[in-house]
Amino acid sequence: MMWTYQNPVKIVFGSGQFAALSDMIAGRSYALITYPDSPFGELTAQLAAKAGQPVLVINDIAPNPDTRLLAVQSARFAELPQMPDVIVALGGGSVIDSAKVFAAAAGNFSKVLHFLQTKTGEEALSAIPIIAVPTTAGTGSEVTCWATVWDEENSRKFSLARKVLYPEVALIDPALMLGKPYGLTLATALDALSHSIESIWNVNANPVSARHGVAAARAILRDLPKLLVDLGNLELRSNIAEASLNAGLAFSNTKTAIAHNISYPITLGWGVQHGIACSFTLPTILQSVIGTGGFREDSLKAIFGEDLSKGADSLTAFLKQLGVGHRFADHKIPTGSFRGIVDEAFAGERGKNFIGSKESFLEASHQRGVI
Repeated sequence: MMWTYQNPVKIVFGSGQFAALSDMIAGRSYALITYPDSPFGELTAQLAAKAGQPVLVINDIAPNPDTRLLAVQSARFAELPQMPDVIVALGGGSVIDSAKVFAAAAGNFSKVLHFLQTKTGEEALSAIPIIAVPTTAGTGSEVTCWATVWDEENSRKFSLARKVLYPEVALIDPALMLGKPYGLTLATALDALSHSIESIWNVNANPVSARHGVAAARAILRDLPKLLVDLGNLELRSNIAEASLNAGLAFSNTKTAIAHNISYPITLGWGVQHGIACSFTLPTILQSVIGTGGFREDSLKAIFGEDLSKGADSLTAFLKQLGVGHRFADHKIPTGSFRGIVDEAFAGERGKNFIGSKESFLEASHQRGVI
């Protein structure tokens, strides 16, 4: 079997490492992408005291970055005398994804939108270096080369994918995640769980990505319930942050698969949080890939045990324990919408990454009472 694995991002991990961010900026001019509320104002002041003032601060980042707001924000770069040497992304996945869009746009979002809509014009895009400092444990965007861009007006979702958009550094400081509330901690960690498992039942999987995926999934299944009843526990925060990083290193090589493709219309149409929308179908999908064989099935068994049917049951119970139902109705999605969502998902790009079939998924859905 021939395979390759590649990830060029330098990773710095450890509690208190935020203090080293100014050294990574290393005297370069920088734009800061972050949020306006606490504790980000305080972190911005700490950074400016050591690294100098940023040439631009964009702190009105919204969840699920949308084309209309991204266009307005990108235009602020065009008002600068010159582009910054580096972009610092301090925040969750939406902040890091937005930073990648700004890095590609260099003040002109229209060329990014053209590329997303037509898959042409990549040569016109820019690539300002990025330092990613995630403050949630979930998206793995700090070690991938793509960004999710939403077009809510037209109910569409794009992926901006370019090798030059890998951040130059991912600085992961679990202490920055200590103040995150229950709901955000849950949703982001379940996003990471989905990334880890989706990287395994994936046509692009390789033995190295699978090892990262197994490590991530086992840690989340072990430690997330503990963290959710002890949100101030730095050791558990560190474990989930490392798991999210491993999940990112896994799907940075594979991209996601069918669970994510099913999730997008559910988020757009019914407002289900992304981490919930892409995780509640995981037990059904696991049931549907039993018998796949090879290192992929071996990897799934390393997570869920030799009997993957019982593993699907345990995963359902795990989600239920956290208040996440496995049925579409549990998320207010009408039964009549099920088949259209599934058909569209299997026809899409991420659906084609999946090693299983629509027929096996539909059979598993009936077996597990999903609809």
